[in-house]
Amino acid sequence: MATPDPSLEESSLPSEDVSRTSEESRLGSGESRMSSWESELTSVQHSLQFVLPLREEFVCPVCRGVVLNPQQNSCGHIYCFLCLQGLLESSSASSRVCPVDGAVISPAEVFQDNCCKREISDLEVYCTNSPECTSVVTLRHLQEHLRSCRYERLQCCNPGCRAAPQRRYLQEHLTAACPHRTEPCPHCRQPQRLSCIQDHMQSSCPEVEVDCPVSSCSMKVPRHKLTEHRESCAELTVDCSYRELGCSVQDKRGRVTLHQDAAVNHHMLLVLRSNTHLEQRVEVLQEEALLMQQEVEADGSLLAGLQERILPLLQQNISCEHKVSAAQRTLSRQEDVLSTVQLDVQQLSRGLGPGPKRELEELRKSLDAAIQEVSAAEALREHLGALEQNLKQHSGLLQLHAAQLGTNERRLRELAATSYDGKLIWKIEDFGSRREAEVRGHPPCLSSVPFHTGACGYKMASKVYLNGDGEGKGTHLSLYVVLMPGDFDALLPWPFKQTVSLSVLDQSGAGNHQSLSFRPDPASQSFRRPAAESAGNVAVGFPRFLPLGKLETPRDAAYVQDDTLFVKVKVDMAGFDPL
Repeated sequence: MATPDPSLEESSLPSEDVSRTSEESRLGSGESRMSSWESELTSVQHSLQFVLPLREEFVCPVCRGVVLNPQQNSCGHIYCFLCLQGLLESSSASSRVCPVDGAVISPAEVFQDNCCKREISDLEVYCTNSPECTSVVTLRHLQEHLRSCRYERLQCCNPGCRAAPQRRYLQEHLTAACPHRTEPCPHCRQPQRLSCIQDHMQSSCPEVEVDCPVSSCSMKVPRHKLTEHRESCAELTVDCSYRELGCSVQDKRGRVTLHQDAAVNHHMLLVLRSNTHLEQRVEVLQEEALLMQQEVEADGSLLAGLQERILPLLQQNISCEHKVSAAQRTLSRQEDVLSTVQLDVQQLSRGLGPGPKRELEELRKSLDAAIQEVSAAEALREHLGALEQNLKQHSGLLQLHAAQLGTNERRLRELAATSYDGKLIWKIEDFGSRREAEVRGHPPCLSSVPFHTGACGYKMASKVYLNGDGEGKGTHLSLYVVLMPGDFDALLPWPFKQTVSLSVLDQSGAGNHQSLSFRPDPASQSFRRPAAESAGNVAVGFPRFLPLGKLETPRDAAYVQDDTLFVKVKVDMAGFDPL
């Protein structure tokens, strides 16, 4: 509806605004009395077929369709409510005339013709779906009929389908004909769109049987059991399980099994040789640990000696500070006396007799004594400065030895806990207090000591969030593993490709350990060679490894016992040729 232009002068508004307000109020009241069936027929009012020819007075002179919600003018002609509303809004007050006889239309004289409305509502019309539907109904009941007419066209409700079948065929279309309908997969019975079922079966259905990826194996297994089958496929080429110990046999799994059964003596020799090497390595490590322990003890002794030397210096410093303070007070008093003596000397030097000269001599002696005391105080101050400098040097040396001692102790602990077989058993004590601290935000996670996949292998560590991380925060234990810069990275193959297993160990003796494994994605930066200047790559693992409720109160296991949790990390080195 048109609104007044606010740019007009105020003097031109009153009559125009009153007229528009009157029109709006009258037409608004007409719209409020418009029946629902009339508003629903506005889209088809020009295509209606009446049983009897439509009388001319029931034809709207504006739209030439049957009049809906008739409004009568003073000239006697009737209009659709919406047509009259549009006519009044699109024309000025001087050009609002009846299209039939040119009579002026005055909104004040327009009224709703209820008598005509009753006659029109009782007119008989054919169903809009004729000739298929032969029903004849009154105009007011046409929409009610269409809501149940078997020939009415309805839009298919399946996403992506544009078909509009008749109501009598809709159910058949939805269940049998629509190409966008949902059907259960014949294998896994999961609902899928009909057009996507073939792609689903070819690419992702877990129950479809597929060929074993090993070309020489003729077995077909369900897709979701493919990994399990690969672990036992007799045609898969594998290494002897003693490869890390020096056995170079590589053949199909069945033949490798026979080889392992037949070459027990050879394998035992390899085990003994490996054990000998490990024992030598352990002896070297023990010697290194002993040397480091001796260094720690020597540093501790040196630290104790420095502390003993510094203690007298501190006491001497305190004593010197007291002496300096007393000397400063004496110096201040002597300066006052000196000033007074100087004034007296000036007065006496103006021609006094022999008696005053003797007093002057005594004053000079007193002045000399004061000067000596001042010199002694200055010497004491210089001595105090030298002591302070000496104290700073000893304190710096003490801090340096304390830092070195801490570094040696940390390296000793890491050396004692480091493993070289690709396995880590991580004992996490004070579980409750550590998790409570993590809930409060400090520290965000715990990190294990590093471990290695071999004497010259990959260097790794584990990280755990006791209160969860990411999507598992507050609900799960999160467990990760991270690759760290190692001494032999330049000789190792990259990216890292070995399968990693993470476990939370059951301490009840039932062996109900919770374990999850992953095989590295070669495209991920987390498995590339770590930068030498970094602490490690981005950690990879499971943010929702184990629900906290199952961790703390399991049914048939004990994961947290005596406030201690054990985490295990195992790297599968099958297929890896060690240096």
